[in-house]
Amino acid sequence: MATLDLENISKSFGSAKVLHDIDLAIRDKEFVVFVGPSGCGKSTLLRIIAGLEESTAGKIVIGGQDVSGAHPVDRGISMVFQSYALYPHLSVFENIAFPLRVQKMGADDLKARVHRAADILQLTDKLQLKPGQLSGGQRQRVAIGRSIVREPKVFLFDEPLSNLDAALRGDMRVELSQLHRELNATMVYVTHDQVEAMTMADRIVVLNGGRVEQFGTPMELYHHPATKFVAGFIGQPNMNFVPGVVAGVDAAGVAVDLDAGGRLVLPIEADGAAKGDRVEVGMRPEDIRLGEGLSLNVKVIERLGGVTLAYGALGDDTRFCAALDGVAPAREGEPLALSIDPAACHLFNSDGRVMRRKAAPALVA
Repeated sequence: MATLDLENISKSFGSAKVLHDIDLAIRDKEFVVFVGPSGCGKSTLLRIIAGLEESTAGKIVIGGQDVSGAHPVDRGISMVFQSYALYPHLSVFENIAFPLRVQKMGADDLKARVHRAADILQLTDKLQLKPGQLSGGQRQRVAIGRSIVREPKVFLFDEPLSNLDAALRGDMRVELSQLHRELNATMVYVTHDQVEAMTMADRIVVLNGGRVEQFGTPMELYHHPATKFVAGFIGQPNMNFVPGVVAGVDAAGVAVDLDAGGRLVLPIEADGAAKGDRVEVGMRPEDIRLGEGLSLNVKVIERLGGVTLAYGALGDDTRFCAALDGVAPAREGEPLALSIDPAACHLFNSDGRVMRRKAAPALVA
């Protein structure tokens, strides 16, 4: 069992506390992604799991064993860094075999492990080449192969795709997802890219300021964000936040008068709001339709073929984006009439916490 449990992990650098009482239970064979903006503590947390950084407080348990004070090589983990860190004078075979040579593994077992890793990563025909003769994606696969041969309990990845171009990143996302299925291993992956998190993770940990904002499946975070921060971080393009004031609360839900004009009655539980409260209505660009209700002063149009992104501002200068049909009649410099289903909206209080919906949409597994 390669479970990973973090219990009250905290980290301080002098008087600056960068991680605050992190509690996470990662299941066996699960692919978990730590995501968040720069400086949120995700790489520090990964390094603490790896034993490369010492926590100020808390406990790390891998496979039921407390490894908090264990040396990195005794934790049963293997880490792939942002930098490939390959030896330029060694062949692909020797780069992959290096950790096994350090362990003084027998020649036959070493060769078998290297060839198995090369086969999984489609590097068999590259084993005699040097890193300088490889593409960026192939070099990253060599770095991953060096981890595979160790047969660790847990794989750790620290932004391994950030040095690759956009097209290659997309290809490598698919390859890493396939690798997870083939190895059937527990993997923890750090990135600042929410697209990587959404496409690869079984569950996502959203970190903000050294705290866990939310931990759940990609669709849970997308459909049911717990905070404004999560709502704005998950989803592309980002969620729109339209300010307003609560006009009334009744059995139908919460009526909100938008600063930009118009009223929405949202199917929100009444116990979360009171008349006069300042709130923000969250609207995902992909839920916006042509129609009456909101008037968008269009400033920039991005036509992506099947989708047209219209960027601009509402009447109160709130920035706004609508993801419309590819042939939508939107023009820069002209107003565009838009509408949204209130059931697709989210409502956030002044503290940035989401208010509970009356009826949640079904999730996709």
